[in-house]
Amino acid sequence: MRAAARRLTRRLGRRFTGHLGRRGPFLIFMGIGKVCLGASFILDPPTTTGGLELLLHFAPLHCWAWVWIICGTATFCSAWLRFGWDGWGFVAASAPPALWAFAYGWAGLADGYARGLWLFVWYITSHCGVIWCASRVPPDAGSPRNLGQAAEGRPG
Repeated sequence: MRAAARRLTRRLGRRFTGHLGRRGPFLIFMGIGKVCLGASFILDPPTTTGGLELLLHFAPLHCWAWVWIICGTATFCSAWLRFGWDGWGFVAASAPPALWAFAYGWAGLADGYARGLWLFVWYITSHCGVIWCASRVPPDAGSPRNLGQAAEGRPG
């Protein structure tokens, strides 16, 4: 019974993610997360916007929320693109957190918002860094054909 359940799960998993490759599921999850974050700024705006003054100088918060939503949608849609073309999804995924990181870093250095420096490091590492690492994964990484090779394709 367990073996049958595993086979069914594998078959269904391939059916729904077969065209996504190795990088597609990451782009789907990142896209959904970015859309949700942007929607949260529109549907339930924060009472304080400490550290985002630089961004708010150029546009109100709901406009920046739409940047998250548009980039998240582009990230989500890129999941089904061929390797190479899906790189635009990683660029779209990196844009909003890079903007947020820059704004928080600026607030930390120029405006004395000490928490901004911590938030800068957090956005750069846990968002931009993770997205960059995921973008480096080749489409056939982890396949039995490539065991023992580094991600760049050089012998391990």
